[in-house]
Amino acid sequence: MNDDTIGGIRVTVKPHFLDDQSDPDDHHYVWAYSVRIENLGQERVQLLNRYWRITDGLGTVKEVRGAGVVGEQPVLKPGEAYEYTSGTPLSTPSGIMVGTYEMQRDDGRTFDVAIPAFSLDSPHERASVN
Repeated sequence: MNDDTIGGIRVTVKPHFLDDQSDPDDHHYVWAYSVRIENLGQERVQLLNRYWRITDGLGTVKEVRGAGVVGEQPVLKPGEAYEYTSGTPLSTPSGIMVGTYEMQRDDGRTFDVAIPAFSLDSPHERASVN
């Protein structure tokens, strides 16, 4: 589990390898990751956009940008939290993800919140540090 707090927003990520959706013989590895976003600040905020940088074990980078997360742009009042689960496939048994969320305050000001880097490692392969 990795977490980070920026601008009063804490992001915690827990990755999970999905054995039932992976096929190592076909170089197909799948992870789910659960994210919890907590508003520890004093202002209401809305998650507008996401950016992910996904790097596989060979160093190949895939960037993902888009509105919201899992089809939503949640609004968080002070003290509220939002949780969701998503996933990513890789062609290697390990990788790393890192990213940012663009948040907006009620007055229209935006700021970026870092999504802490987290390692994706298949339990069936020799562990590597990402």
